[in-house]
Amino acid sequence: MPLVDSHCHLHFAPLRDDIDAVLARAHERGVSHMLCVSVGLSDIGPIQDVMRRDPSVFGSVGIHPNEAGGTDSLFDDLARLSTHEGIVALGETGLDYYRLEGQDVTRQQTQFRLHIAAARHVAKPLIIHTREAAADTLQILRDEHARDIGGVLHCFTESADFARQVLDLNFCISFSGIVTFKSAQALRDVARLVPEDRLLIETDAPYLAPVPHRGQSNEPSYVSHVAQCLADVRGVSWERIAETTADNFFRLFKDAAADPRRT
Repeated sequence: MPLVDSHCHLHFAPLRDDIDAVLARAHERGVSHMLCVSVGLSDIGPIQDVMRRDPSVFGSVGIHPNEAGGTDSLFDDLARLSTHEGIVALGETGLDYYRLEGQDVTRQQTQFRLHIAAARHVAKPLIIHTREAAADTLQILRDEHARDIGGVLHCFTESADFARQVLDLNFCISFSGIVTFKSAQALRDVARLVPEDRLLIETDAPYLAPVPHRGQSNEPSYVSHVAQCLADVRGVSWERIAETTADNFFRLFKDAAADPRRT
């Protein structure tokens, strides 16, 4: 049963330094497709390089909330770059108040709003990052009518109440290796509540390696451990989680389903 890693950063070190072996290990472990996610507009070139190496890799374009970037031409830049072959989503974008480091939250919020506007314009779903900014994230999603385009809350670590609210806004929820951590029982409780048709899995590689690889560099081949954890939590088979999350991925990321490079 094929697996899909819905969020990884194959263009980051150390994955990029051994990319052929990383991709081979992913396929050997049953990972059929991967979404390589941008954190800055300059990522588009490196992401395209990975996609050219392997047609099972799709890409996104966006600016992480902690990354510096101007807003004057952002809408136009996102709309233009999102037309590149294999680019199926906008993001990751959102709000992160954990390490503001003197930043004005207004920049993050403006950037987030522009991503939503561009996503609605080009009809591609959003990849949302939120950390210590739950209330503002929800408010901006509502203000900017993000429901119209939908997307995914990636690497989900929020409460059950937050989960219910983003589900009401037409978003999926993706769980990473964090859900396997011994300290993450509250998150596993949330994972039990997410409707089957809104569930995704990811690695966020090279970060957040799941148990039993915690502390190591993460890679897409490890997404199988996330699938197994969710199967255990939800009382279903590993095959059911693999099939469901792969189907959900291609239903959400419609351009991936229609991509002529898809194998």
